[in-house]
Amino acid sequence: MANLKRNMLELVKNIEEVNNGGEVELEKHWTPAFIPFRVCRDAVQLFDDLETDGEMSESDKFDKLADFVANEIFAGKITKDDIFERLHAPDGKQVLYDQVIFVAQGQQSDDTKNFLAKKG
Repeated sequence: MANLKRNMLELVKNIEEVNNGGEVELEKHWTPAFIPFRVCRDAVQLFDDLETDGEMSESDKFDKLADFVANEIFAGKITKDDIFERLHAPDGKQVLYDQVIFVAQGQQSDDTKNFLAKKG
């Protein structure tokens, strides 16, 4: 079987502990082994919509990104609420964009590449 590309998303597992000074535990979530080409096409359309729709608010953009990542890219293995509650904020928007770019262009994140290199 072909070696199908996958990408990883890390969500904070122990938010309460972290907020009380504990060490961060990250939960790694992998894209499904197979992502239909339709999702690639939809990712390109989403990216275009986010970049060209001057009337869409930033919060609507966040909602569309989170919904697409959770339901299309990760096929419901994580939820939109997981993303909003467990994705670290300062890099969150870029992390979601990176997931869309992965599907649209096949570009894996550096973290994913490094993790796979260590694993393999």
